[in-house]
Amino acid sequence: MKYMMFVCTDTEPDTDKAGLPDIDTWVTENDTRGRRLDGHELAPTTAATTVRVRNGELLVSDGPFTETKEVIVGYDLLECADLDEAIEVARTHPMARGGRIELRPFADLPHRSA
Repeated sequence: MKYMMFVCTDTEPDTDKAGLPDIDTWVTENDTRGRRLDGHELAPTTAATTVRVRNGELLVSDGPFTETKEVIVGYDLLECADLDEAIEVARTHPMARGGRIELRPFADLPHRSA
């Protein structure tokens, strides 16, 4: 099952720095096991562009649409047997302690013809 893992900042990170996992080790381990299919750090929110259409009008603005203290800073695409395995992968990511991790399974949509 595929999961999108959003890596986010958090206003209340873990203050215990003992045993903090290394991101390069985490990436190598999960790539080797075939659980991490893709992933990348994102540019800062100052590089973001928000696109909306309202009443047929295109509205484009710089930065995120809402002011928020917690932002998505990266992502990883996971292939796991089930949610329990995805949680275990997320639990060992350094940002699980320094920020927060959001897991979402891909929706099982019916095939659409072009």
